[in-house]
Amino acid sequence: MKCIKVTLIVGYMLIFANWANGQVSKTEKRLVKYIDQHNNEALQLLEEIININSGTMNFDGVKAVADVLMPKFKALGMEVEWKDGSAWNRAGHLVARTKGGKGKKILLIGHLDTVFELESPFQKYKVLNDTTASGPGIADMKGGDIIILQALSALNNAGLLKDMSITVIMTGDEELSGDPLSLSKQELVEAAKWADIALGFENGDGNPGTANVARRSSSGWTLKVTGNAAHSSQVFKPEVGAGAIYETARILTEFYDALSKEEYLTFNPGMILGGTNVAYDESIDGGRATGKSNVVAKDAVVTGDIRTISPEQLQRTQKTMTEIVAKHLPKTNATISFDEGYPPFAPTEGNYELLKQLSKVSTDLGFMAVEPVNASNAGAADISFTSDYIEMGLDGLGMGGKNDHTVNETGDLKVLPMQTKRAAVLLYRLTR
Repeated sequence: MKCIKVTLIVGYMLIFANWANGQVSKTEKRLVKYIDQHNNEALQLLEEIININSGTMNFDGVKAVADVLMPKFKALGMEVEWKDGSAWNRAGHLVARTKGGKGKKILLIGHLDTVFELESPFQKYKVLNDTTASGPGIADMKGGDIIILQALSALNNAGLLKDMSITVIMTGDEELSGDPLSLSKQELVEAAKWADIALGFENGDGNPGTANVARRSSSGWTLKVTGNAAHSSQVFKPEVGAGAIYETARILTEFYDALSKEEYLTFNPGMILGGTNVAYDESIDGGRATGKSNVVAKDAVVTGDIRTISPEQLQRTQKTMTEIVAKHLPKTNATISFDEGYPPFAPTEGNYELLKQLSKVSTDLGFMAVEPVNASNAGAADISFTSDYIEMGLDGLGMGGKNDHTVNETGDLKVLPMQTKRAAVLLYRLTR
């Protein structure tokens, strides 16, 4: 406790020093003051929405979280609507827009769903100590949703929001995207085409001293291999060939040899079935395979993912994999198909420039400088769908925490007001 108090005292000393030097304007001080005064309300609202199960496939729960938040955005004078997701087999999305229209057009991105479905044992918010709480989705990313709302509330209190060009989209299927993606992400893509800047409030790497200037893509692939079923004593002979499992092993080994050392690229074969009889069920990404040690394997199926830093890297990787698959051991055949998925959020000069602006805001407020997250440590997120359209963007601006996607997920309570202050002041400066 003493350590926490000392840290707070040092932080306030830095804030006051920056304010005295004129680095924080009167308006910005007003934003900070509002956030401090309403932090308890923010924490209460965070607890309320965490205690609503909103696992992606619990459509009623996802909509219930939206029903709590939508009146809050309406109270700020924003136009608010619910986009029903039945066309892509998900709950839907929350969309809120300002009625103004001045300055840079900014898209703020959150999501309502979590990975914790109704059957999960992890369902409730719990305060662990003065600076830490646990709860399903506290870091990923209900804390980020609260940051968006509180930052806009501070701007509204200062009379600024009504003249700003802001769109908020909180999706209902970030953790398990609806199908087809063209419909699931349509609202996000259209908003990105409108926007100049996109800010994502995912939790990033959990460190408030970092933000994401890039996120890698996430897409899938399916390899299907066939061979001649025959007695194993005839394997390798011209009329029998190598069989499906040897061909599968060749392909996967060549994938590894050709691509495993490329920076920012990963490709993982996560499921494999092979034998005389293979029954693959796409809905569970698994199935059943049977065979005998004295029978050459007839079929094999492998599924996996690819993660890349840019569209160009993704295209090169798919081309290399396709060329490897096409070689074929004797009397075998193989095909590979690639699924649509999350595109990369590529690092651009604009993203790095925006990071500099965020870092300046942070240090002006007496907090730490902000550095980029290593893209190898950044998974895919909804902001990826904006990459082709915006001038600049950042992600990972949400609540710090640990162990997201597990029943040990926690959030850093002291980071909530810090990130909210930085977001509010950044939005103010970006729209000046």
